[in-house]
Amino acid sequence: MHPIIKESISLSISYQEYRALVKRLVAENSSTGLEKTEASANYTKLNDKRMNRWDKTIKISEDAQKRILEFNQNITWLVIAESWCGDAAHVLPALNKVAELNPNINMKIVLRDDNFELMDMFLTNGGRAIPKVIMIDDNTGEVINTYGPRPTEATSYVNRFKAKHGALTPEFKEDLQHWYNKDKGQNIIDNVTKLLCIVEPTVCQ
Repeated sequence: MHPIIKESISLSISYQEYRALVKRLVAENSSTGLEKTEASANYTKLNDKRMNRWDKTIKISEDAQKRILEFNQNITWLVIAESWCGDAAHVLPALNKVAELNPNINMKIVLRDDNFELMDMFLTNGGRAIPKVIMIDDNTGEVINTYGPRPTEATSYVNRFKAKHGALTPEFKEDLQHWYNKDKGQNIIDNVTKLLCIVEPTVCQ
């Protein structure tokens, strides 16, 4: 295992610890990250509400449950996130629902701004985009795949808008939140289930 990944795992926290951290930051009107602005504190508050909702309402279909439960290798999902990140607030609860189903999947979280060395090993189009999931084989210590920062359908939606308009507007970002609300975590669950199938093809047979 790469030393930076090994150190990051040793400093990581569970999803439950991350949720407790976010709630504490909301109470303190603060946020994670190097730049603790009023905006990042407000986004943290909003994201806590989003995660509360998703923790209660995300459902995994019977077909997806069957595939997830059949996965029989020990892996770690090391997720890079921040409390102010809107995409993370939608993605992390869905990942947690999948990881909770199968004890072979160990989900751990680290903060981007505390782990730039790790983040810079897993850039997206040259940027420090989050959330980013690093999927690690526990037996070999090798990185077997990555996921993020957005589910596939949201990524296509963003890329089409960028190609046409150059940059994301506040209005588009609002539209993206509507997309997440309508999708209810299903694209994320589908994406990561397919990634489990790549690791263990029998899961998808």
